[in-house]
Amino acid sequence: MGGGGQLTEPVETSACGGRAASVYTWDEVQKHCHRNDQWLVINRKVYNVTQWAKRHPGGLRVISHYAGEDATEAFLAFHPNPKLVQKFLKPLLIGELAVTEPSQDRNKNAAVVEDFQALRTRAEGLGLFQAQPLFFCLHLGHILLLELLAWMSVWLWGTGWSTTLLCSFLLAVAQAQAGWLQHDFGHLSVFKLSRWNHIFHKFIIGHLKGASGNWWNHRHFQHHAKPNVFSKDPDVNMLHVFVVGDIQPVEYGIKKIKYMPYHHQHQYFFLVGPPLLIPVYFHVQILRAMFSRRDWVDLAWSMSYYLRYFCCYAPFYGLLGSVALISFVRFLESHWFVWVTQMNHLPMNIDHEKQQDWLSMQLSATCNIEQSCFNDWFSGHLNFQIEHHLFPTMPRHNYQVLAPLVRALCEKHGIPYQEKTLWRGVADVVRSLKNSGDLWMDAYLHK
Repeated sequence: MGGGGQLTEPVETSACGGRAASVYTWDEVQKHCHRNDQWLVINRKVYNVTQWAKRHPGGLRVISHYAGEDATEAFLAFHPNPKLVQKFLKPLLIGELAVTEPSQDRNKNAAVVEDFQALRTRAEGLGLFQAQPLFFCLHLGHILLLELLAWMSVWLWGTGWSTTLLCSFLLAVAQAQAGWLQHDFGHLSVFKLSRWNHIFHKFIIGHLKGASGNWWNHRHFQHHAKPNVFSKDPDVNMLHVFVVGDIQPVEYGIKKIKYMPYHHQHQYFFLVGPPLLIPVYFHVQILRAMFSRRDWVDLAWSMSYYLRYFCCYAPFYGLLGSVALISFVRFLESHWFVWVTQMNHLPMNIDHEKQQDWLSMQLSATCNIEQSCFNDWFSGHLNFQIEHHLFPTMPRHNYQVLAPLVRALCEKHGIPYQEKTLWRGVADVVRSLKNSGDLWMDAYLHK
């Protein structure tokens, strides 16, 4: 189960199935950070999660990213009902931190951690973690209405070019908005009971979008746990197609790595990034589900989407025409998705693990897009990316209320809180790619 360690004095009370618990130092805990040896700390309690990590509902990797660290803030952020989850932790408890040890590991700012916890308590007191059912019902309703209008346009006016373009546009809007809605249920931010969130998540991402809920969860939770951290955030794993941030381009340049002409990546991004991400993403998910036993349920949900789609459009366009139509819809949706998601993260700090506290880590990797009714709808309220990353289980319609409180906390501790216009956010994506490409070119030629 991950091996033992050097202990200090034993504790009189026991919380580990009758065995005497022990106390540990941070130095001892930090040694257990390997794939087959994983300890972590939650509220000063030390847990051996080596075997449990494989059964973790959020995925093996997300819990492994905190091996050897204090995971208290991440634990509170991801679990709407931490008391319920405690029953899974009890068998894993092996001890606690020595009284001489600080509550935070490494260089985390204790004052920031304390004030952030106070902010969470205040947000709970204000009812900001309570969802408004009508908001999400209306959102689902407008998605279904868009799909109905798309089908009726073809049924009423035929398959001419103008009607097909209108149908494609309506379907792309529906798909993008369904993407934001499945995101809400995936983060358990709608229902109090996680089970209902999971059911609706499967329905929306599977039946309305044709994607895999399990794969989304396992990737997306990693992104939230360690945003913009190389080898831990899958969203910055660019598969050597791009180099991002200020560190990776120099590392590639020094090692003379040149899979692509990275000094032109801000130009070929328009040909590779937005057009292809969603189509490739969906095909990978389907193939993964086909060969993974635990994803067969997701595969069934995904197939229900394609069955419904071809039943609706094959009578009008034929099989090949329907494939061409959905490919064009994915092409349009991909542009929407990529620009919205990348403008909040790509221009920000991207680096290796720094073991920062939750507030500092999330603020260094995220920025906001200014609030407006259009921006809220267009981005699924991910224009409040900072608030979403700090409190991922909070219903998105409450971000606007929370934002001033977060900004005040950041000002108190001198942590930059960035907010941009929508157009500057788009421009910064290209600007950051060009800057990274220039850094790579300089290192490749001169270092």
